[in-house]
Amino acid sequence: MHNSRKIKDPCLDCYLHKDRCICQEIPSLALRTKISLVIHAKEVVKSTNTGRLAIKSLINSEMIIRGESRTPLDLSKIIDPNYQTYLLFPTENALELNHELVASGLKPFHLIVPDGSWRQSKKIHTRHPELNTIPRLKLSSFTQENNFLRNPPNPSAMGTLQAIAYALGLIEGENVKSSLLQVYKRKWEESFRGGGKSS
Repeated sequence: MHNSRKIKDPCLDCYLHKDRCICQEIPSLALRTKISLVIHAKEVVKSTNTGRLAIKSLINSEMIIRGESRTPLDLSKIIDPNYQTYLLFPTENALELNHELVASGLKPFHLIVPDGSWRQSKKIHTRHPELNTIPRLKLSSFTQENNFLRNPPNPSAMGTLQAIAYALGLIEGENVKSSLLQVYKRKWEESFRGGGKSS
């Protein structure tokens, strides 16, 4: 069950109550892989969001906010020819992110990661023609977690930070995955400490 209470006096980075802030425990990881988190404006202020924690953990990352105006967001400017760019979104024809794919890459990876509800994330996949030629990636081999911050839409779902952790584990190594999953674990622990009390 996800913690739906509004946080009083939250830290504006981890969105936990300031008495439970975990920001001092968040790593600062300098990686070759670039992460572009495309997050819906309504998601930015949710206490259950974990994408912001990924951005805080990863030096070579950026956050792009969509849904702030009626003007369509143009994502073409984030596509850099110096990177091999993928959209991390599990379509039927998505490529499997595995060690073989990573080994075949001649450039550093750039992962565009949708963040929001399933409906919000799907819009990034379908409503941005500038991303039509960007290959989709999916993750199939991962340890199923049960420490959800919100109710999952399906049994194979995972939080944004978890998805980024498993993806970077394959690209950058197990230590990176472990560091990011530890951040997720601490967020979950502090969100539900004291029976889920959030204020």
